[in-house]
Amino acid sequence: MPGSEQGSNSVAGVSIGRRGFLAAGAGAFLCSIGGQEILVEKAGDAAKADAAAARVKKPAGAKAKIAATAPGTSVVDQLEFATPKPQPGGKVVEYWIQATAPLWDIVPTRPRRDYWHGTRIAGPSVFRAFAYQLMTEGFASTAGPAAIPGPTLECEVGDVLRVHVRNGLPDKYAQAITMHPHGVRYTPDYDGAYMGDFTRAGAYIGPGEEFTYVWEAVPEAVGAWPYHDHGPNHTLNSMRGLFGAIIVHPKNGPRADVERVLFLHSLAPPTTALKRVFQCINGRAYAGNTPTIEVKAGQRVALHVFGIDDAFHDFHIHGHRWRKDGGNFSTDNQTVGPAETISVRFTEDNPGRWLYHCHVMSHQDNGMAGFYLVTP
Repeated sequence: MPGSEQGSNSVAGVSIGRRGFLAAGAGAFLCSIGGQEILVEKAGDAAKADAAAARVKKPAGAKAKIAATAPGTSVVDQLEFATPKPQPGGKVVEYWIQATAPLWDIVPTRPRRDYWHGTRIAGPSVFRAFAYQLMTEGFASTAGPAAIPGPTLECEVGDVLRVHVRNGLPDKYAQAITMHPHGVRYTPDYDGAYMGDFTRAGAYIGPGEEFTYVWEAVPEAVGAWPYHDHGPNHTLNSMRGLFGAIIVHPKNGPRADVERVLFLHSLAPPTTALKRVFQCINGRAYAGNTPTIEVKAGQRVALHVFGIDDAFHDFHIHGHRWRKDGGNFSTDNQTVGPAETISVRFTEDNPGRWLYHCHVMSHQDNGMAGFYLVTP
């Protein structure tokens, strides 16, 4: 019977049950890659997008100054920029990060389980993700597992972030990637946005290549911001995991005792080749798999919540409230849209086990929920 647990519906050419159908909004999407438009609506389309991205060659401007004779060229394309340096009292904060393609389990508990509702999660949950992986200095070795999201990059006002990025995608998925930041200040060379003939350095990191981004932490950059791939195949690559967070702290300012980043996003059949949609927090679905946040009464808490797909979400913690946008009014449920961030800050005063989740009902019931634990 349609609409029953036994019934099924067709979404993006994939038959899924009622629970998966509830989250079907995060389905097909259009990729524009190297002058070609590819509709990614079923599993094989992701491979088509990868193949198209692999055929995109490095533009001349990404190797040298953009030629003044190129069609549509403006005087701005001939500008040259100095590398930013720290402000007085600031420092250089360096990271080495490699793009790679790990197998990623969206529901890693065994048996696969939603610990909120006490139910089993049927079917496979492993897919080929793209992820940014933290490396040791000089890319000598891995400094942590490849994960969704990528490493959180932290600095203070007056610092510069120097982020060395290497494209380590395996041959099967070989294509250019980048890292594009939000919030910090940067010149066009460090934008990380592929722009066809107008592509500058840092906007095309080919297979096996490296590039060093330099970004300034100006006073207006205080807060939490996303970074993500913005290369030729940026839509698909971002949707399958090439994203992370930047946190810029005030100079010598107070910091939270517990600070976490939470990305709200979907992983759908066109991206994963799995048979259903998962609504995720940091690449995981369902309480007990999503991040469990543990704090103590009296601690200062900062939760930075990001939207990182095509949908609008919201963020709700049971038993808690905070000042919305630092203003005079409190909320316990705040909306976050694509590439937006909300920062939830409060001093903990309410011990117990609590839920946090997106309050879009189809999202929370398809995995976008977790546990928040407060000890006295």
